[in-house]
Amino acid sequence: MPLSRRETLKMLGAGFGTVGLAEGLRAAAGARAHFPARAKRVIFLYLNGGLSHVDTFDHKPALARFDGQPMPGPKVKTDRASGGLMKSPFEFRPHGESGLEVSEIFPRVGSRIDDILVVRSMWSESVNHLPSMLMMNTGHALRGGSRPSFGSWVVYGLGSENGNLPGFVVLCPGTPVGAARNWSSSFLPTKFHGALLRNNAETADQVIRNIANSSYTPEQQSRQLDLLDRLDSSFLGRVGFDPKLEANIQAMESAFRMQAEAPGIFDLANEPRHVRARYGDGEFGRGCLMALRLAEAGVRVVQVYYGDGQPWDSHDDIMTQKDHADRSDGPIAALLEDLKLRGMLDETLVIVGSEFGRTPMIQNSGTEKVGRGRDHNPPGYSILLAGGGIRGGQAYGATDDFGYKAVVNPVTPHDLHATALHLLGLDHTKLTYRYSGRDFRLTDVHGTVIKDWLA
Repeated sequence: MPLSRRETLKMLGAGFGTVGLAEGLRAAAGARAHFPARAKRVIFLYLNGGLSHVDTFDHKPALARFDGQPMPGPKVKTDRASGGLMKSPFEFRPHGESGLEVSEIFPRVGSRIDDILVVRSMWSESVNHLPSMLMMNTGHALRGGSRPSFGSWVVYGLGSENGNLPGFVVLCPGTPVGAARNWSSSFLPTKFHGALLRNNAETADQVIRNIANSSYTPEQQSRQLDLLDRLDSSFLGRVGFDPKLEANIQAMESAFRMQAEAPGIFDLANEPRHVRARYGDGEFGRGCLMALRLAEAGVRVVQVYYGDGQPWDSHDDIMTQKDHADRSDGPIAALLEDLKLRGMLDETLVIVGSEFGRTPMIQNSGTEKVGRGRDHNPPGYSILLAGGGIRGGQAYGATDDFGYKAVVNPVTPHDLHATALHLLGLDHTKLTYRYSGRDFRLTDVHGTVIKDWLA
């Protein structure tokens, strides 16, 4: 009688099963790390659509002085027609011991500013959402294909600390631009693909469909899985190793293991009222609270998308940024507070950002109804970093006087990825995967570790 998969893993001294098990054990133990890590995990809060840096974390007094006037110098090309400079409708105030200025629409994040590094000199090349999102998430602005995402590369390099849960989880209530390409494993093995879960629900069986099996007991399901193991092993014994079948087997086994652990993580109905109040009742707040629970459970990378489509896209009215800040300020601050309170912030790298910023000029393409919006601005924008070996309470880099272009210490998504991998103990030049005759890496042939960010 053919051996089951589990028996094969126990008994064989060689072969694909043992190799896979050994690789998994080494990855789970962090043996692939190239040097001692500062961070064990990453939480990436993605504000899809384009956070306006000049209205949030990059104060530009010159916009008020030159409000309504053309920006000095040659006319710059924007995605849509732009007019004169437009001052921010929001006040900026210094916060914390560092005195970093933060917009009034992010007061709670401002209260945590001494834990936060504000990178004010990010820049990217594409003016459109899809390629810019792919660049931020995968390091490559491909339109016709895909590359492995940041989360997939991290789990490929380090594995997960919890074998009962996916190593890379994506929490999203809808469909952002590019959808699954933003968390794809692409040519990496399928097991490194981001597991998409909906954070617009309250209970585990709503977040993960069919997580509970009402027809069979766990013992009966285990016997079913054993039978499938035997059938799969028999098939593989005849045809040889099949990576797609192997990935499907792993997915089924992971799904079975998740049934025991996932309900306790994703069921927020019994969360104390004072905790829920700090995170709020919105989808993003639920996502941030789930991210905290997943990080506690040993998930290596969690990415939380703010909403469906590109909600931060403020072409017509910049005041919509305040509406979104009202829904995200509390959850971001609560997550940082709880990570620090539980002693996890030092080992958790938190990234907050978008694919680009917004122009300092008003948009006047002729299609606006309110006429108080800003266009996409990839030449200069801001992101926030905290925890995981990051030196908080500082601003790095700068845009020009009006916030249009990064002019001091410009930073690309490749640099961000290289530095994040470094904090996780991975050398971005050595984390490679051979595919189609060449060695690929997240940062391609680019990327510099920014030592000034490190604590």
